[in-house]
Formats: sequence, structure tokens, C-alpha cells
Amino acid sequence: MSPIHTWVCLLLWIGSATQDKPPDTHVTCIFSEQCVLPCAFQPGGDEQQVHWYRQDVLVFRFQSGDSGEEEEEDEEKESEEKRDEEEDQEAHEQQLLGRASLSPLLVASGNATLTLRDCGPRDRGRYRCHVRTSAGVQEAHVIVKVEAPIQSVKLELSRLSGYEEVKCTIRQVYPAPHVTWATEPPSSHMLRPITRKLADRQGLYTIESRLRRVKSHPELTYICKVSSSYGTQGWTASLREREISGREGRDISIPCHAPSYLSGHALSWIFTNGRDYTHILTYDSQSQDVATSPSWEEHTELEPFRVAFGDGSLRLMDPDRSEHTGIYTCEFSAPYKTHTEETEVTILAAVAGEPLHSLEPSYWWVVALVVAVLVLALVGILAYLMAKGRYSRTRKRPEETTELGLVKDATGESCPSEDNPLTVEDTNGKTIST
Repeated sequence: MSPIHTWVCLLLWIGSATQDKPPDTHVTCIFSEQCVLPCAFQPGGDEQQVHWYRQDVLVFRFQSGDSGEEEEEDEEKESEEKRDEEEDQEAHEQQLLGRASLSPLLVASGNATLTLRDCGPRDRGRYRCHVRTSAGVQEAHVIVKVEAPIQSVKLELSRLSGYEEVKCTIRQVYPAPHVTWATEPPSSHMLRPITRKLADRQGLYTIESRLRRVKSHPELTYICKVSSSYGTQGWTASLREREISGREGRDISIPCHAPSYLSGHALSWIFTNGRDYTHILTYDSQSQDVATSPSWEEHTELEPFRVAFGDGSLRLMDPDRSEHTGIYTCEFSAPYKTHTEETEVTILAAVAGEPLHSLEPSYWWVVALVVAVLVLALVGILAYLMAKGRYSRTRKRPEETTELGLVKDATGESCPSEDNPLTVEDTNGKTIST
């Protein structure tokens, strides 16, 4: 047989084997929750033997007539030669002891699905379901992934390293996600974050990524983007910091604006004076209700209709120098997205002779401007119509005069008089009386 013929036969055999082989089933198990590994087969006869392997190592076994749990460790060995191998297999079975099960009733009907409880990173891998019946051997393969989803992304300012940094933290996740940074507006400075990943005893990761602030642009918005390794999640957290000041007794507006990518959001405001944190208010985007803490009701105001358009600015009324100087933090939140703005507010002492409680320009000027424009437009339309009416009457007068003259000439009642002679100008520019 020629080498070419041998290779052709081998390729045909591989192709036919690949076609007969059932496709792998992919399953993603959630950390500490229950996971189901499917395995269906064609039942035949009264006896079924089910073996589950992970990476070709036996981890679970079942035979019709058993209780459905793993066999006891002191199970009688078939031979002394296989003692060591079986001890290794039982050691692997111990990893699933008490956590894996299947239903004998389902096995009798052709379902050898394995249920894993309290899943963890140690359970990931390629599983093989091996079923032997009187009709023959059947197999199925399951690819198991384990994921501890991202629950939150925390973005905060840090000065512990001696520099002003923005720190992005993600806790208790698996596998370790990918972290990228950006700024708004885009900065010409190259961003060089330092990211550390630390796993605990359970295999879960805590990720901490630090980015040094750009001093030349103090009001940049820093954006931390986190994506899971399996591509099932994408989180975005952004942070902006600013400083403003106001006078004691004078109302002041503390700005807070949501980025364009964040919609359908909720809003919360908190305050700290460096020692304690207090809750100011919360806005619910579903009910459009504002819940304000009693201690802040007389000093704060939020316009809900503006929050729906991404403007969550807080109006601080009649501020007190000692009570209201501190850091105000607003946070817009939506599924997988948060935006935080920290504003350091300094309330200065009132100036003698300056009127207290001076309000910011009212938004009624917008209404007044619209009314003024409408009035001007109406006046312009009326003026146009009046001018058009005058022009029409002016055009009619010569026609009426001509018609009147023709009528008088016909009746002979109208003749030129000396007091009002009718003159005609000849072609040389001389005036001739008639």
C-alpha cells in the first residue's frame, strides 16, 4: 500500500470518527452554587454503570442498585496490581465526596446528569461521562468553567503612596478580570497603571489597580473598565474631583453630571467632614422620588426632572461654615456602571454688608425670554400685515383717479380751470398749457 493511500485512509477514518463523536457541552458554574453536568444516553437492559471522569481521572461512579452516592473508601479491590491506581482515583473522588450526586430514577430512563454542589475553581476542567449498558458503551463530554462574577467596582482617591492616585478595586472574583484605564477628555499623558492580583485560599482574586493623577489637569474624569475573562461581564466606573467655595448664608450649587454612557440611573449624595459620613438624599429613577434625610431637608434641594437628563447638581441652601464645609460625593449608578464626583466645598465667613440668602439667578428668565421672543414675533407679523395693507391702498388710488377722469370727460362736467390748469410737457422739456 502506498504512503499516499495510507494517509488518505487515515484522514477518512479521523473524519468519520469526528463526525460520529458528539459535540462537547459547555457549562459555566457559578462559584459556591449548584451546577449541572448533562449526560444523556440510550438506555438498554436492567443494569447501567456510570463513570464520570475529569481530565481522564475517575471522580464519580454509579451502578444500578447502588444508593447513588460514591462508593465507600474500603470498597473491595479487584486485584492487588491496581491498588495504587484505585487509591489515586479515590483520592480524586474525595474532592466530590458529599458534593456530587445523580438520580437512579433518571439513570434508568437514560439520564446520567451529574449535579455538583458548592462549586469552586477546583471543579473546572473537561469531564467525560462513560455509561456502560447491555447495549454497549456511550460517552459524552462536558467542558466546565467556574466563575465568580464581578459584584462591584470601587473607584476612589488614594494618597497612601505619597502620590495622588486613583485606585480601582475588584474583590472576590474568578478568574482574574482585565482592567483598562481611560480619561475624559482624553489626556495626552501616557497612562501607566500598576495592577496587582492576589488569590485567597478559595482561589478567588482581589484586583487592585492604581493610576497616578495628572497634575496638569486636575478636573479630568478617570475611567476604570473591567471585563471578565470569559467575556460575560463588562463594568465601568468613573471618578471626578473638584473644589469650590461659597459664602456663609448664601446658596450654592454643587455640580454633578452623569456621563453620556450612563442612562436609567439612580443617584445618591453623601457628606463627610473628615470624621463622619452622613447620608444626604437618594433619587430613584423608577419612581422619580427623592428621599432626603431629615437633618438635610432644610439645607438641600434637588430637581428630579433635571436628574432624568443627567444633571444631579445639589443646591445647598443657607450653608453654615462649621456644619457644611467638607466633601460632598454624588454617585450615579446603573447596572454595571457607576459614576462618582467628589466636590470639596469650603464655606467662607460672610462679608460685612453683603446681603445674606442671595439666590442664584432664577430659571424664570428663560420663560421671560421665550415670552419676549413670542411678543416680538407677533409685533413683527402685525407690522408686516399693516404695511401690506397700506401698499395695497396706494396701488388702487391711481386706478380710481383715472376711472373718475374718464367718467367726467364723458359727461362733459369736468373742465380745466385757471386755478388748476392741466399741463402737458412736450418732448423739449417746455411746459404747454392747454
